[in-house]
Amino acid sequence: MPGAGTPGDRARRRSGRDTAADLGGWVCFEDECGRTLRPPKARTRGRRGITPVVAVSGSPGGRVSIAGMVCYRPGHRSRLIYRLHRYQRRAGEVASFTWMDYRDLLITAHRQLDAPIVVIWDNLNRHTCAEMQRFIQADSDWLTIVRLPSYAPDLNPAEGIWSLLNRGVLVNLAVCSLDHLIRVIKHGLKKIQYRPHLIDGCLAETGLLLKPP
Repeated sequence: MPGAGTPGDRARRRSGRDTAADLGGWVCFEDECGRTLRPPKARTRGRRGITPVVAVSGSPGGRVSIAGMVCYRPGHRSRLIYRLHRYQRRAGEVASFTWMDYRDLLITAHRQLDAPIVVIWDNLNRHTCAEMQRFIQADSDWLTIVRLPSYAPDLNPAEGIWSLLNRGVLVNLAVCSLDHLIRVIKHGLKKIQYRPHLIDGCLAETGLLLKPP
């Protein structure tokens, strides 16, 4: 996947592309984000000199985490696969995804795509823990992992999915519960899933290529 970066970076990206091509598989970029009941802000209309205010009821606590994977294969429709995690700030509740959640996301992607996958993700501790490494090694016949450099969101097209959500169904949206927020997020992600050109656009924004120039 030639693109911006040092010659060594470009060589590693080309190697990832060749691996996926050799396996007849998919190149999948993974990333996470979180959303609370406070909506992303954007410009809106209102009476001159009066700031628009929307009052809602409901608890201010809680969070929805999203782990998303955008999947590309030349000649095939681009795909978006995701998982959600609800956190309501209750005692003993798991606050975010565990390594097993990421494992299940990988397995789901493999089953839905019905082919080997090359997964490109960052150095999150859940990605690099011993349990995940053992899983990756045990399933190396269909799973290859490539790690992004530190602080390189510009190389991950999954980041574009969160931008589409923020500028789409979530912008200036006042929700009153986590259930409402989850419904809106699922609706927004489904709209993106049915518009593969949006997923392709996220890849184009990174400057990466899946085909030789």
